Amino acid sequence: MKTLHQYHRPLGSTGLTVSPLGLGTVKVGRNQGVKYPSGFELPDDQQVRELLALSRDLGINLLDTAPAYGISEQRLGPLLAGQRQEWVLCSKVGEEFENGESWFDFSALHTRHSVHRSLQRLHTDYLDLVLVHSNGDDLQVLTEEVYPALQQLKQEGLIRAFGFSGKTVAGGLQALEKGDCAMVTWNLREQAERPVLDFALSHNKGILVKKALASGHICLEGEDPVRAGFELVFSHAAVGSAIIGTINPTHLTQNVITVANILEQSALNI
Repeated sequence: MKTLHQYHRPLGSTGLTVSPLGLGTVKVGRNQGVKYPSGFELPDDQQVRELLALSRDLGINLLDTAPAYGISEQRLGPLLAGQRQEWVLCSKVGEEFENGESWFDFSALHTRHSVHRSLQRLHTDYLDLVLVHSNGDDLQVLTEEVYPALQQLKQEGLIRAFGFSGKTVAGGLQALEKGDCAMVTWNLREQAERPVLDFALSHNKGILVKKALASGHICLEGEDPVRAGFELVFSHAAVGSAIIGTINPTHLTQNVITVANILEQSALNI
């Protein structure tokens, strides 16, 4: 079976090496207030354990989680015991999710609290990457204390790199000027953030893609929408990894095979 082991690549100048697909874990910890086309039950521990093992076998080394993903971090911590060196762990700060509602805090105090809590939940003494979970008012968020707090945490060795998961071009560009990485929306429906990808490429900054398949909503007449979606994602050289939020082992395997085929073909065409 094709895997992604041979296609790992640097994430900008962070020093991190990531697989072209990352496993998003919102569905491990939260099924309220999510934007997927249909509802789902949270997987049990054995199902998550098997999904993590399958991901590793398929060459995926990037795990994306967040406090806003319900109990995702708390569940992953024990399940990753003995595997810390196998994974690039990405979490977030800024957004909290409680009692079915999101709220935001971008203060230095909360940022430090959030990172220390994530370290505790994930049973680790450092996070590879921490992104700011923007509320959509990107430029305002970047005037708050969150970025300087993350810079300090990086200097202390608690995080290796930091960046921004936003919703605007202006926010993405400013975030990359001061940080290491941006997570952007980049898919067949939404390509407005291309200038952020272009900036990242020219300045050796990291790019992670969210909603690569439009959260499962993409449907193209007469085409393979998954392949077409991934072809677009990896057509831009700035892309380090696309985060896929699935708990379905078959979907995960099919996505990996599709991306491996695209990258193999791309290598042949060089």
